[in-house]
Amino acid sequence: MTKKLAVIAIGGNSLIKDKTHKSVQDQYQAAKETAHHVAMMIKEGWDVAIGHGNGPQVGFILRRSELAAHELHEVPLDVCGADTQGAIGYALQQNLYNEFREMGIEKSVATVVTQVEVSATDPAFQNPGKPIGSFMDEADAMRRKENDGWDVVEDAGRGWRRVVASPLPTRIVEEPAVKTLLEAGVAVITVGGGGIPVVSDADGNLKGTAAVIDKDFASSLLANRINADLFVISTAVEKVALNFGKPDEKWLDTMTLAEARQYLAAGTHFAKGSMAPKIQAVINYLEAGGKKAIITNPQNIARALKGETGTHITA
Repeated sequence: MTKKLAVIAIGGNSLIKDKTHKSVQDQYQAAKETAHHVAMMIKEGWDVAIGHGNGPQVGFILRRSELAAHELHEVPLDVCGADTQGAIGYALQQNLYNEFREMGIEKSVATVVTQVEVSATDPAFQNPGKPIGSFMDEADAMRRKENDGWDVVEDAGRGWRRVVASPLPTRIVEEPAVKTLLEAGVAVITVGGGGIPVVSDADGNLKGTAAVIDKDFASSLLANRINADLFVISTAVEKVALNFGKPDEKWLDTMTLAEARQYLAAGTHFAKGSMAPKIQAVINYLEAGGKKAIITNPQNIARALKGETGTHITA
């Protein structure tokens, strides 16, 4: 069987299905369902590197930290990212281990706590706009701004929130380790939550920074760096749609790189906080020499690989 290499970017819906299923056990069960579909892909001859979202989980850690601040130290944002990489990685790798046993697949799986370098001069740091953490009243927000150096904004009359930068990923620090594991036949869970954002100083030493990296952008960079044959974005919908949710909604089976650029530039088809970054991540991957991308939901990955569903994007 010829081995093929894929990067799979798993969306938040693969871990938290709705507002009533947020517990650790709920997330574990959701990870189990996703792991089954990934294991089926591996059974068909694919080697995989898996990225995942972590937005809600980081929010939970921040909220716990805030509630316990009268007694315990608060957790910095970069450390929250590391914590979630370990916890989500644990759920995925244990479920994959169990799936491999049931399917008779001789395969190991490992989670790599992954740092992703960003530029300290990225324009995003001058205009932070990614809301994180809980809502605050104005007095508390101003106190945080003064004492902790937070950037805060008023959010549509609902209260004040902290905002951080969302810079572009430039380097996956643990890339050599990920490549070594993949070459050894290990399924790798990496760039969780887009990676732990780090910047380098004049001497090349790394330091964590308060930022959020888009997980699809980091997974796209990973796909290029490891020369993946396929980039899969697993999300909440079976296919990409033009005019999503409108009377003239149109589901797409295929899309070229040129069409993806055109649809994204139109600014009306893909929501900024939803499908737009996924399309941009695919564009980045293909423009950098990537071969093919598929966008679909977890339960349809196997069918999409056979060409039966999903949106297939090529250069």
